[in-house]
Amino acid sequence: MIPGRRRPYSSRVITPRRVPQLWRRFGLTAWYAPLGLLLLAASFVPAFHTHGTQLGGVAPHSFDVLAVVAIVLQCLPLLVCRRWPVAGLAVVAAGFALDQLRGYHSLAGTALPLALLSAGCHLERHRRITAFAFSAAYVPLAVVLSRVGSGESAGEFVTFYLALVLAWALGAWLRSSRAAEAERRRRVAEDTRAAERARIARELHDVVTHHVTAMVVQAEAARYLTAAPERLETALTAVSDTGRRAVTDLRHLLDLLDPGHGTEAGPPAVGRLLTLVEQTRRAGQPVEFTEEGTPAESTGSADVVAYRVVQEALTNALKYARGSRTSVRVRHGEREILVEVGTESSGEQPPDPGGSGRGLAGLRERVDVLGGDFHAGSGPDDRFVVRARIPAGSPS
Repeated sequence: MIPGRRRPYSSRVITPRRVPQLWRRFGLTAWYAPLGLLLLAASFVPAFHTHGTQLGGVAPHSFDVLAVVAIVLQCLPLLVCRRWPVAGLAVVAAGFALDQLRGYHSLAGTALPLALLSAGCHLERHRRITAFAFSAAYVPLAVVLSRVGSGESAGEFVTFYLALVLAWALGAWLRSSRAAEAERRRRVAEDTRAAERARIARELHDVVTHHVTAMVVQAEAARYLTAAPERLETALTAVSDTGRRAVTDLRHLLDLLDPGHGTEAGPPAVGRLLTLVEQTRRAGQPVEFTEEGTPAESTGSADVVAYRVVQEALTNALKYARGSRTSVRVRHGEREILVEVGTESSGEQPPDPGGSGRGLAGLRERVDVLGGDFHAGSGPDDRFVVRARIPAGSPS
């Protein structure tokens, strides 16, 4: 045995876990072949002779070679009716006509509505033409049977025809249901891709906007420090540190999108908030940081969302209230993390988030996904306050 062949062979083994997948893949079509073989075998059982479909009142006839032909024509096409629905239906109909005209009335006559069900379900093109052609072919069969047989009423032929129409309609309904399910899955896939693109856009916005804003502020401040070389060196060091931090966060984002890209950088967590605050301070923003409680052992995505809330709030403070006093308070609970970032007004008007609002809107969506609460707006003492209550433990 070649070792390299074991894995493909094992992938074809039908396990209990794969049964639902196989059912969704094949559906009712998986039963056509077993039913065809079952009808074929049952039609030769003597107890079932002349106990099948009877149309036209033709006198019963004992089984002969033509009976075998009629049974085979009706049963075996069910094995291929899914792939060739029109051809399979035509062969089954021919076998049914032979069965009724000769008076065999075998159990194989049940294959006709099954073939119609398959055609209604799987036929993709020329559906109306096919339905009209077989309906037209039914008329001469009914006329011949009425003359050869005992003369059944026209109402019985019409009733049988309506029963066949019902089988076709059931197949058409299955086809439309299958198409609706495929459309639903396509829309779900599109919505999932759109949500993933939006999530990536929010991550890029959080990472790039914060670090670039800090670098711009630090670079502008460095322009006025040419007369103080020692302070200029500190400012330029802060710019380079911020750039390295941006690269690290972008590398982490790439790791999330492509796990094989690398694993050097860990996810931004609440424990790294102090580094974020220090970075903002170096950019010239006075920040008071307070952290209470002990982070839970398992916070799920709550720590990442809390980090992003603080990051976005400090970015807005640098943009729209540069130099104003800012306070960051983080309180860890057993089941949630509370974050509050407040920024004093820089002048006549209170600080305003401004811009496109993408950052705050993205934060609101993230907190809502975890079942928390988010608020951003003017608070007491003419301060702009960002508050978030983030439930811990969710893996979202």
